Amino acid sequence: MDVYQPAGASQPAPAILLWHGRGPDERDVLAPLARAAAERGIVVLVPDWRPDAPDGGRAHLRESVAFVRQNVAGFGGDPERVVLAGWSLGGKAAVAATVNPTAFGENWRPQAVVGIAGLYGSSAPSTGTAPIDDLRAGAALPPVPVWLVHGTTDDVVDAERSRELRTVLEEQGWPVTLHEVTADHAGVVLTEFVPGRDRCLPSTVEQVIEAGSVTVDVLARAAEVLLIAE
Repeated sequence: MDVYQPAGASQPAPAILLWHGRGPDERDVLAPLARAAAERGIVVLVPDWRPDAPDGGRAHLRESVAFVRQNVAGFGGDPERVVLAGWSLGGKAAVAATVNPTAFGENWRPQAVVGIAGLYGSSAPSTGTAPIDDLRAGAALPPVPVWLVHGTTDDVVDAERSRELRTVLEEQGWPVTLHEVTADHAGVVLTEFVPGRDRCLPSTVEQVIEAGSVTVDVLARAAEVLLIAE
């Protein structure tokens, strides 16, 4: 797990647990996003996890939550103000863990959730269920703020998937905000896919920086809501 800490913080800061996508052990892909969010005064924790594990990575996701709850204070974060966020498959896992009351054995839920370029109509590694199905089932959970970001030129996961989730959340009375940006699946997290490396790497393309900066702003706003709520 990589931990990104804000400089000069004098009091416990809100924290974000940020899950990467389908590639196993790819926390480095989210380094540009995490670093930029930390510059906004947030402690950001990015763990490796393995979607190719026999359980789809659920144990790794659960362990990362337990680690953050137990250790975030030591990194300058507030364990009572944790946002759960994820990109791609990690975004689906994050939203699923928020809307499903059985997601984690300790009955933990985040204070807010950010789903970045996620596909929400199929089973998630964190729960084994589809977030949209769980919402439509009407589980008795107090709603928390849901923030969604999606690229309009995403050819991996169509932006319609986030629009669909927003509609269902609104129907169920959850507070939700969707930001659509001109970016593809990688650009929304400040990266570009490099075929020769078969990996998303940091990008310096102006359009990518502009789109990814919106995602950074969403992460910061999701965390700031916790401070305002106090």
